Amino acid sequence: MRIRLLGPVELRAGADGFSTLAGAQRRAVLALLALGLGRVVTVDRFCEALWGERPPASARAAVQGHVAALRKVLADTPFELHTRASGYLLTGPADEVDALRFESLTALAADHAGHADAFDLAGATGTVSGDAEAIALLEEALRLWRGEALADLPDTPLRTAAVDHLKQSGTAALLRWASLRLRQGMGAAAVPVLEQHVRTNELREELVALLMRCLHQAGRPADALAAYHQARLRLDRELGIRPGPALQAALAEVLADDGPAPAPLPPTAAAARVPEQLPRRMVDFVGRQAELDRLDEACAPDRAADGPVLVVGPAGVGKSALVTAWAHRAGDRFPDGRLHADLRGLAPAGPAHPDAVLADFLHALGVPADALPADRAGRAALFREHTRDRRLLVVLDDAADPDQVADLLPEGTGCAAVVTSRGSLEALVALDGATLLRLAALPEGDARHLLERALTPARVRAEPDAAARLVRRCDRLPLALRIAAARLAAQPEWTIAGLVAELDDEQRRLAVLDAGDGLGIGPQLDLTHRQLSSSAAELLTALAVHPGDEVDALASAALLRTDPATAHRALGELAAHHLLTGTAPARYGRTDLVRLYGVGLLAELPEARRRLLRERLADYYLAALQRCGLLLDPGQEDAEPPVHAPQALPSVGDIRTALDWFRAEEPAVRALVDATAVTDPARAWRLALTSGSLYYGASRFADWLARAVVGQEAAERCGDPVAVALLHNCRAQALVALERRHESAEAARKAVAATDAIGSIDSADGPRAASARVRSLATLALVTAMLGSSAEAERLAASATALALASGNRRRLVDAKVHQGWVSLATGDRDGAQHHSREARELLPPTPVTQVHLWSLLTEAQALPPTVRDETADLAWHRLLAACEEAGLLYLHALAEQSYAAHLLARGRQREVSGRLRTALDRFRSHDRQAGYRSEFTAALEELNLRSADWSPGR
Repeated sequence: MRIRLLGPVELRAGADGFSTLAGAQRRAVLALLALGLGRVVTVDRFCEALWGERPPASARAAVQGHVAALRKVLADTPFELHTRASGYLLTGPADEVDALRFESLTALAADHAGHADAFDLAGATGTVSGDAEAIALLEEALRLWRGEALADLPDTPLRTAAVDHLKQSGTAALLRWASLRLRQGMGAAAVPVLEQHVRTNELREELVALLMRCLHQAGRPADALAAYHQARLRLDRELGIRPGPALQAALAEVLADDGPAPAPLPPTAAAARVPEQLPRRMVDFVGRQAELDRLDEACAPDRAADGPVLVVGPAGVGKSALVTAWAHRAGDRFPDGRLHADLRGLAPAGPAHPDAVLADFLHALGVPADALPADRAGRAALFREHTRDRRLLVVLDDAADPDQVADLLPEGTGCAAVVTSRGSLEALVALDGATLLRLAALPEGDARHLLERALTPARVRAEPDAAARLVRRCDRLPLALRIAAARLAAQPEWTIAGLVAELDDEQRRLAVLDAGDGLGIGPQLDLTHRQLSSSAAELLTALAVHPGDEVDALASAALLRTDPATAHRALGELAAHHLLTGTAPARYGRTDLVRLYGVGLLAELPEARRRLLRERLADYYLAALQRCGLLLDPGQEDAEPPVHAPQALPSVGDIRTALDWFRAEEPAVRALVDATAVTDPARAWRLALTSGSLYYGASRFADWLARAVVGQEAAERCGDPVAVALLHNCRAQALVALERRHESAEAARKAVAATDAIGSIDSADGPRAASARVRSLATLALVTAMLGSSAEAERLAASATALALASGNRRRLVDAKVHQGWVSLATGDRDGAQHHSREARELLPPTPVTQVHLWSLLTEAQALPPTVRDETADLAWHRLLAACEEAGLLYLHALAEQSYAAHLLARGRQREVSGRLRTALDRFRSHDRQAGYRSEFTAALEELNLRSADWSPGR
């Protein structure tokens, strides 16, 4: 023996005796490798054994260190330690590991005892050579124990589980040995050992019952009765239960003063049946090669984990088809049989009962009906016994929950179990070490191949575009594709394009993909829907008003009118049932078919409820846009809180985090503006207006203009002249950003004109009108300066500033001053540019830094006089560039780099210019891709071909 685990962990490396390895963790690494001899042990498994659930950051390095040290220690032994992709593998003779030697001896003993049983059935007395050999083997096995197994390893849950498993094996061997002694009429020889074990495990009834029988056979009935009463008292005191059948039967034997009946031994696999319960192989199964390979690996004899494989995925994704196809392919690896059970996890009539499934399994394994235990626990124990020494495959299809599966898993290391479920069954992964395989929709190529198998390749290739659209309309789900293909196969005169036209109608798509008798995407989603809690079901329905492809907890909380934690739990439940898919931390996506199912649920609600959900969602996005927009434009026009104020908003503290949120949510914002433009125009124009600064900061200029146009039309539907003016101005700003200056000037003039007829500043709409007029005048001044009318631009800028001062609106004054500073710079007034821009910044708090701060800093840097020292100027430029980098404002950063390059060129610092221009060009190109146009700056820099000598300063 070289490695001893049945006690303190010890290793005999050379000719000397056993020694204890230094360090409990190193001993744990050796123990894990030895227990898994011939199988890969993953690094994660080592971390779990050494540190439990909270390994340190240096865990992997520590494991590597222990492995390296063990390689040196094992050099003089017959064992070799190998590195594998996922962990480490120890190879060598199993008989040199006491725990494995113990298993081998007990298995041999079971074989010999099994032969003895056969003689008994023929009428033998039971004292046969088979019993004697089994007893000798069991005694050799039991002598290997030197105390508690793995006694000196770190106390982690994994160590506890391993010790419990070894302890149960040891107790089972002891029981078999004592039963054989009893059958030979030598029960007295087992009494001392049994008494010792009963003292430490008095609640194990079969142990006490066997001790009673041995005492009775030894002529000590009083001691047998004392053992019974002591066990009865302890069971009542500690567990509150009465003695079970085993103890009661032993008591009856003692009281009757009859000789005990021969102890029954568990049947062996020698005469067992070879069951074959797999469903028929699906003839049109295609693709999934990576998943098939994963199943091969997870169920291989040298697999890293002993737990089941859990295959999960949404309705119609092909979980059962995959597992059935693999099971037929891999069936030969399990010569002792293939068991299969449909657990009906989502069936309307309820899931299958585990005790009934166990009865079916045991019958298939050769257990007569009259030998079946009455209760689930007894059947589970018998099933484990029948599978312990077999190479058996168990397929459990459509599991409802971990409890349904727990007793259906085979015991033997040569067995494999594969479970499918629409739920996540997280406990099966956490407690039983299941390998998780998430099944997603088919790749495009495999989905097309499935259609070709069902319809013939020629028919699919005749309409390639329509076939591609059909794949998309079916969300690449095998069930939906098979239903669609079946409809086409039944109607040879139909074209694929014709069926796609039907599927294009979102109101009918789920009906088209319904084959009847519960076979369809809609009926399958119905089954999932019935499993949801009330909050998750409510959220699934409410999400139908959300137009985006993704949703987060904040928007969900607004829809449910609750807090984010509650919404997050509901989202997690929907994801656990594969109705949503995690796309990023705290963000979830959904397929079109799930969305349309939600639309159907929404249609069943009263109109007032549907309208309320739409309003809540729009108001959440309006409030979120207001919060984020303030970090870019603290003077944004629409600051009134929405009607349905949400409980929580995005946690943003600077420009970058605000833009990160907006980039993720922009598709939903865009769709909401478009969707509400007619049905709720008051919210539509507010959403369009409030998103403007964020569209600018994110360099989404073309999308900004499109939303401004929609918002303007919505404002006109409302008949609100101030809203019309604000949206004309919003459109003007988007147009000037797109360098469409003449169109921008026209829109800005319309904005100014719209405020003329509103009334005086003292009227009801006066403050709003004055605010809109300041904005419009400032925008018109900016674009007028760009078009070359300097005097008019200065007049307009001064008018905007004067009106802002008169209205007492500090935010509008900031806006007017920023624009006036830029107009001064464009007209050559450096001092004015410096003065107005600095005033704008000083009107704002120093933090948080907004886009207005940065624009002012850019104007101030551009307006630096030539007499300023290089050190002072560089400080200003570097401060600006660092702030732009931190904020993530792509367009402003590009302008700053280009302007700094012009500054360097004007100062004669040509060697520094080229790098700055190259950086500016890279940023302008990135900006252009986002903005949807090619800017003049990009064109100019590309024309210069980055030759700083050709560059002339200018904005």
